Amino acid sequence: MPSDVLLSVRDLRIAFDGIEVVRGLSFDVRPREALAIVGESGAGKSLTARALLGMLPRGATTSGAIEPDLSAHRGRRISLVPQDALSALSPVHPVGDQLAAAVRSVARVSRKEAGARAVAALDRVGIPDAARKARAYPHEYSGGMRQRAVIAMATINEPDVVVADEPTTALDEERRDQVLTVLAEQREAVGAALVLVTHDMDVVRDHADRVLVMYAGRLTELGPADEVLARPRAPYTAGLLASLPQHA
Repeated sequence: MPSDVLLSVRDLRIAFDGIEVVRGLSFDVRPREALAIVGESGAGKSLTARALLGMLPRGATTSGAIEPDLSAHRGRRISLVPQDALSALSPVHPVGDQLAAAVRSVARVSRKEAGARAVAALDRVGIPDAARKARAYPHEYSGGMRQRAVIAMATINEPDVVVADEPTTALDEERRDQVLTVLAEQREAVGAALVLVTHDMDVVRDHADRVLVMYAGRLTELGPADEVLARPRAPYTAGLLASLPQHA
């Protein structure tokens, strides 16, 4: 694999009960880049992201190749920032304990050291009084703070790739921008690439280096984000942009 390719996807197909929902998708993820995957609901973008993680729903059948296969190293070389932070965190364990467990799952360190890393990670994502908040439970966090906590968990082990699946859907615009800025800062700090699933073209414009546009399970356009947004080549991409308020 070329040195400028971190992850290579070739002819990825995902089907349920014999019906293909992702159809022959091929693309690369480059080191340290932010690649956005966009498209309408049902386009297959979240399934594509989940395939990278080895987290497809039961009943899915796949073919094609994803190289290297990082799914066996989930939490270490590849990690997830999910859409719903509340359901991603255990309600019965303090947030700091959950981050410490993530550390100890990949590193032989003491509980004390793992706890210290957890507090430091919460502090890095901008959670105030991190030592105290590490002892708090997820329901005691605001929505924006929970999303920051899952970003801390996704980056605490310095992965090669962070997959973020609609990570700001439940947040208002101000909190969305804050959380995405934190995500960008943290993945850049650890040197990770970002695969960002979103339907929001403002997010693509502000936070993506390249964009992959999907329609009905197929790739319709792939290129630098600024070029695709300014001069879309595919009619579907142009229509998608024209449907947005700022383009209407």
